[in-house]
Amino acid sequence: MTTIGGKKREKIDRLAELAARDEERGVSLWQDAFRRLRRNPAAIIGAVILTVFVLVALIGPFLVPYGPTDTMGIREGVIKPGLIPGSSSEHWFGYDHQGRDVFSRMIVGARQTLLVGVVATLIGLAVGVLIGGVAGAAAGLGGRWGRWVDSTLMRFIDMLLALPSLLLAVSIAALLGPSLTTVMIAVGMVSVPVFARLLRGSMIAQSNSDYVLAATSLGVRKSKIALAHVLPNSLAPVIVQATLTLATAIIEAAALSFLGLGNPDSATPEWGVMLADAQQYLGIRPELAIYPAVAIIITALGFTLLGESMREALDPKLRK
Repeated sequence: MTTIGGKKREKIDRLAELAARDEERGVSLWQDAFRRLRRNPAAIIGAVILTVFVLVALIGPFLVPYGPTDTMGIREGVIKPGLIPGSSSEHWFGYDHQGRDVFSRMIVGARQTLLVGVVATLIGLAVGVLIGGVAGAAAGLGGRWGRWVDSTLMRFIDMLLALPSLLLAVSIAALLGPSLTTVMIAVGMVSVPVFARLLRGSMIAQSNSDYVLAATSLGVRKSKIALAHVLPNSLAPVIVQATLTLATAIIEAAALSFLGLGNPDSATPEWGVMLADAQQYLGIRPELAIYPAVAIIITALGFTLLGESMREALDPKLRK
């Protein structure tokens, strides 16, 4: 467990160091990264997948042919014990076990999945930036007292990093009880140590820059240097990490819903809940599990491709 936590720390600290090097060289980080992303096929594929996913989540629910909670299959008498009709010209993905149109539920479920992923990432980002910002400012500019504050905060973060992320999320969700809000909080708290350590490392690297030395020699208060200069210049790797975290957030949220720790109301379409509901009908209609599983995999792949491409765009060793 300690080895896992150590590898996580090394990877996070490496990204923070790479981002800081470009600032020292005076290179516009985002312009150079965007230029590299436009020539990267993986980044283009990831961006296309995410664009389609976001458009489906935002616009799709207004265009679905049937209501996601309409049990038309039961009313029409097509749902019988041991028989769930498959796809047809009117119902592209067929019915589920309660006679609801699966295609409509998949489209509406995309919005719920996006909502969970984005909110969970924002929770982790907000708490992580708060802890990492305090630790980074204290370590870089706080002197002896600041190093004590940094050491205390980082020991807590290291304990969280040493725990497997899914185990930590399940523990938090079990304590709070099953609900959609619980999933957001649990998944968000899992990403807190990643954001915190990444920002802290980036701020420490920035604290050694020439502009910090110049501001200090001019008598600028250290709190102002940290908030107005060091912090804004340290956020680039954190934003990149947020893209990667969205992918893991969607997967972990689906895992919690699959384990019964998500929204207890199965009438509300969400891909993780749909995947869990389909398990008992695998022998009759395995497609009920395949559709949400493939959607989760493709969406997570899109976020991962774009996030990894952005991470590579920050690495000066890969630049020509």
